[in-house]
Amino acid sequence: MIGNPHSTAPRLPQAPRSVLVGLIGQGVRPSLTPPLHELEGARHGMSYVYRPVDIAPDDAAPDRLEQLLWAARTMGFDGLNVTHPAKQAVIPLLDDLAPSARRVGAVNTVKFTPSGLIGHNTDVTGFGSAFDDAFGGAGHGLVIVYGAGGAGNAVATALAERDVEEIVIVDAVVDRAQELADRVCAGGREARGVGIDAADALLPCAVGVVNATPFGMAAHPGMAFDPGLLPGDAWVSDIVYRPTETALLRAARARGLRTMSGLGMVAGQAGDSFEIFTGAAADRAAIIRDIHDLVAAEAAENAQQETPR
Repeated sequence: MIGNPHSTAPRLPQAPRSVLVGLIGQGVRPSLTPPLHELEGARHGMSYVYRPVDIAPDDAAPDRLEQLLWAARTMGFDGLNVTHPAKQAVIPLLDDLAPSARRVGAVNTVKFTPSGLIGHNTDVTGFGSAFDDAFGGAGHGLVIVYGAGGAGNAVATALAERDVEEIVIVDAVVDRAQELADRVCAGGREARGVGIDAADALLPCAVGVVNATPFGMAAHPGMAFDPGLLPGDAWVSDIVYRPTETALLRAARARGLRTMSGLGMVAGQAGDSFEIFTGAAADRAAIIRDIHDLVAAEAAENAQQETPR
């Protein structure tokens, strides 16, 4: 029997947009990046799934990374975040690099596109946008960066793109600090690397300092430098965000110095990679609130576990 041609078939509800991404790296299961992305996806009405993929150092070998990328793309992933030990190892496996990744020589975000795998670096753009929000685009004199590792690399690259007269990289391994300084110099910015012992004499001349070391984390208490040696109009930035209030930031604020916590960089990283994966604008203010809530919940849970019963 033929149905009534004038009847209208019931419309099925439109399914939410589905997004599937992941994080490849060593020890990534405690990362806050997955919940940050999923919370932002929910605000956009997306069915957003973010999965950490914990790998061993040997898994960063080219053949194994290639298998991981193939598997993720075959299973319909939209992209991947990448962290230690694969940020540089993944580069030869990609089809192209965005300017952010090309400048720093490392990738932390891979977008799967019809034309291939495109590598980005939201460590650089995330710190850069947070820095501009906190300290503006006005000229800066001597800026000191403590730490020449992956975080220091991203920070120095972002600073080199701004109006900074000189960048000094401080590291326990002077050769590593100078190597990073030489790369920053290649971009036309004056930079040099020094050891930790030589840095104290430079602090009174600095307009600002960035801590890009693990100092300040729960497992690495203390401060990389003494903010008491800085001039009264200097600023201090800390990339550590767990805890959100580090000993360095407390000491700097006690002196009346301007400060920037690690929350801005994390929100910038998450927001930039979310936009790369989805094409939708991220709400960075909401992401910062999410980080506060997640870190507070984590601290409360840890305190409860440590309480004697």
